[in-house]
Amino acid sequence: MMQFLSATRRSMLIAAAIAPLAAMANAFPARPVRFVVPNPPGGASDIIARLFSDKLAQTWGQPVLVENRPGAATVIGTDSVAKAPADGHTLLVMTLTHPLNAAFQKKMPYDSVKDFSAVTLVAKSPIVLVVSSSVPVKTVAELIQFAKANPGKLSYASAGPGTVQHMAAEMFKSLAGVNVLHVPYKGSSAAHPDLLAGQVSMMFDTIPAIQPHIRSGRVRALAVGGSARSSLMPELPTVAEAGLAGFDAGSWVGLLVRSGTAPDEVTKLNKDIVTLTKRPEVRTRFAELGLDPVGSTANEFDAFIASETRRWSTLIKTANISAE
Repeated sequence: MMQFLSATRRSMLIAAAIAPLAAMANAFPARPVRFVVPNPPGGASDIIARLFSDKLAQTWGQPVLVENRPGAATVIGTDSVAKAPADGHTLLVMTLTHPLNAAFQKKMPYDSVKDFSAVTLVAKSPIVLVVSSSVPVKTVAELIQFAKANPGKLSYASAGPGTVQHMAAEMFKSLAGVNVLHVPYKGSSAAHPDLLAGQVSMMFDTIPAIQPHIRSGRVRALAVGGSARSSLMPELPTVAEAGLAGFDAGSWVGLLVRSGTAPDEVTKLNKDIVTLTKRPEVRTRFAELGLDPVGSTANEFDAFIASETRRWSTLIKTANISAE
């Protein structure tokens, strides 16, 4: 029957038959997608990855898998993404540790800038400065005054070398010009008993982690660490507002793909993930985790990573901070 049709009609029928196949060939994602979390299960980055995987699988019609690859301060999982195909089907769920590694580590198996392309800054996680109830201060200014009057007497807890708790306290020390001893622990929760008992004097920690102890009155919250007040504790000033100009520290979660990924694939990932961050149920879950949703453009996230890398590298160098 095809031979009796006009050339124009034949072309139209052929095009109509091919179009669905071409669309399937060009569809993105075209196969299962992986979120690589370079941390153990249970943390904010892992929870976000699992929340997103369930919802994006519905959007994309493809399985979205979460793969935890912890180890070597996130280097093992990050390296696996650096060596994955540049096709947008493998995403790195990264945090502040990524630029900190670039500043701390002299040798890494990847280039933290050149080997990755930004997708979006998903969310920020504000931190709060607390002191043990045994420390006789109620404001940031009083804390700095007390530390200067009692050099070497105060100590601060961290979740380990190179963590946001460690770096925030070192920034505080540098800007305030005070001497406070670092006492590292294996995770922030491990530090809480000594903080409550007054064995360590102060700590920067995420709000959800430390808030129960603030409410109990066993630690005293002085200020939040970011550039803006937190919706979780809006009554607290920022550290900068409280008198320590230039202080800005906090954690965050973002997504990267391997560099060389096609721009239209990055655009697709950004669009779908940013749309997801605006959904009410996602925002509710973020609030439960103490996260402020962001959903930036890829270019904005690129600029943010560059800024974070520069400022933490400067602090690490000038204050001679070690990740050991």
